[in-house]
Amino acid sequence: MVSLSSLILPIVLSAVFVFIVSSVIHMLLTYHRGDVAKVPREDDALDAMRRLDLAPGDYMAPHAGSPEGMRKPEFVEKMKRGPIVLMTVIDGGSASMSKSLVMWFGFSLIVSLFAGYIASRALGPGADYREVFRFVGTTAFMGYGLALAQDSIWSHRKWSTTLKSMVDALIYGMFTAGTFGWLWPTQL
Repeated sequence: MVSLSSLILPIVLSAVFVFIVSSVIHMLLTYHRGDVAKVPREDDALDAMRRLDLAPGDYMAPHAGSPEGMRKPEFVEKMKRGPIVLMTVIDGGSASMSKSLVMWFGFSLIVSLFAGYIASRALGPGADYREVFRFVGTTAFMGYGLALAQDSIWSHRKWSTTLKSMVDALIYGMFTAGTFGWLWPTQL
């Protein structure tokens, strides 16, 4: 086993690498640009939502409220008539992404911490690069990617969007794994 404290450098550095790689993926590469579509008559739609004075949060319409409500004829009719809307409302304000970027980096640290922890329990000092890569990469991919599928299963997000994000997760996992393999302790 390897102490988790001996993995501080690969934990932090792999999070930095993931942050940089994700920035390149989302700012320079174009394959995520079609993930969401513009609402037709956007100004009219936004004006209508402003009149509703929706608090920030997640919403669904129609909304049954309970399993019993899902059987009510008026709910069934609304579902048949459509559209069915799932949306997240965020406060207006500046277009700054600072808070999200800080949270993303924190999340990357947590994924690296768990990937390092699992590898540290399974592997000793001086472990082969490929073994470190396998344990850390698998764990990091799981942390970054597997939960994304539930957005397509339950919220009907396009599978193409989910699969592209899972490819990103695989890339993040590989960068995390490579960093740990490179910096894995050679002795206690």
